[in-house]
Amino acid sequence: MNAIDAATIGDLAKRLRQAYETGTPIDPLVDERPELTITDAYRIQQEQVRGWVEAGEAVKGHKVGLSSPAMQQQMGVAQPDFGHLTSGMFHLEHRPITAPFLQPRIEPEVAFVLGRELTGPGVTVADAARAVEFVLPALEIVDSRIRDWKISIVDTVADNASSGGVVLGTKPTPLSAVDLRLMGCSLYRSGELLGTGTGSAVLGSPLNALVWLANTIGPLGIAIEPGHVVLPGTMTQAFFVHPGETVVAHMDGLGDVTAVFGQESE
Repeated sequence: MNAIDAATIGDLAKRLRQAYETGTPIDPLVDERPELTITDAYRIQQEQVRGWVEAGEAVKGHKVGLSSPAMQQQMGVAQPDFGHLTSGMFHLEHRPITAPFLQPRIEPEVAFVLGRELTGPGVTVADAARAVEFVLPALEIVDSRIRDWKISIVDTVADNASSGGVVLGTKPTPLSAVDLRLMGCSLYRSGELLGTGTGSAVLGSPLNALVWLANTIGPLGIAIEPGHVVLPGTMTQAFFVHPGETVVAHMDGLGDVTAVFGQESE
């Protein structure tokens, strides 16, 4: 099979960027180009990131998606995927979020904040644990530029792993102070309990997702830098959110994190 040429990669990346700009989702990329591979999808993702950086954004970390067996089975893959977190994706806790999301969902995650560079291949759990300065409770806002979330693995990877936004809690906790595998999580939307989960839902432990990420992006010439945030994957399913709603995640040993979705006119 012939490789997708650079011009086509650029055109598909442009279509995804236009979905951001117009607020109108597009049809799945694989409908038009069924020959696209996951490798092609990461090329499209990198082209988008390059454009964001040229426009003044800065890469502030990464996210890991498809880190639960159920999601991998649904997508027909045997490993997670990753996307980039840029400076414009971070929103303050308790402050109204009015970013123009298209079809947002929310997920509770523990956020790793790196104190030293982490570069694969060859990263072990011990290496990853030593590199983490502290952890924070976090809410990831996932969004899709693909109409009605009708995504294949290629579509979601090309679309920066369906990244949307991040809200970080403000109480740092040392990694040694909490057992991430056994950590319980409860997610509430406007006071209603949406779901519960534990850290073991994320590849057995969220720390395993950090190891996977470092060893996957390292051969691509990408390092996880000091100060970078890594979101390892959700402890519950993703839930839709709408303007005017408040979402709170409580994580045992880490505390709470709150995302307030304001009206677009605010």
